[in-house]
Amino acid sequence: MRLTPANAPDFIAANTRLQAVPHAPEISLWLADEITPLWRLTEEELGAMGLPPPFWAFAWAGGQALARWLLDHPDQVAGKRVLDLATGSGLGAVAAMKAGAASVLAADIDPFCAAAVAANARSNEVEIAFTDANLLDAPPPPVDLICAGDVFYEKPMAEAVLAWLKQAQANGTRVIVGDPGRTYFPKSGLTLLAEYTVPTTRELEDQEVKRSRVWSLD
Repeated sequence: MRLTPANAPDFIAANTRLQAVPHAPEISLWLADEITPLWRLTEEELGAMGLPPPFWAFAWAGGQALARWLLDHPDQVAGKRVLDLATGSGLGAVAAMKAGAASVLAADIDPFCAAAVAANARSNEVEIAFTDANLLDAPPPPVDLICAGDVFYEKPMAEAVLAWLKQAQANGTRVIVGDPGRTYFPKSGLTLLAEYTVPTTRELEDQEVKRSRVWSLD
């Protein structure tokens, strides 16, 4: 059976397992243990090569740092309308809801993220809205807080995301980002909020622990 967004929930259930997030164990997500087999299987099922990694199947270091900060600072989240940009698994969105957000919209252009976010929301007993629209193609929505975890790994995306986030900040939206020192992370215009030592794996990173930081856009 060819993989489609309609049967993505079955694919996720068959190829991931529910497990606690290392740096935010209050949250459990449906995650893969290895990236390469799942990546190849996704390409085989879709009949396409050269696809991006299945970001939705892993708790990336920047996202873990962001989730930790949200959980530890509920006063910064409670009662707010939140957007989790490039949500992947929905980790940031789940953390925001657990921290008391009034509502969260999880956004990602990967159509399979919808199923992953839905599964992870159910497992954590929170409600999360989802969109697969490319929000960068329109002005930032009127929300109180935008979260973005691990979005500066590719130059064109990093530049587009930063410009869009600056627009949101200029409109009065607070912007929080989590990043483990990716190549295209901006060198200025942010205030450091926290620093964490985040457990990861050599399947995903160049080391088993990543020093990851959470920043506020100035």
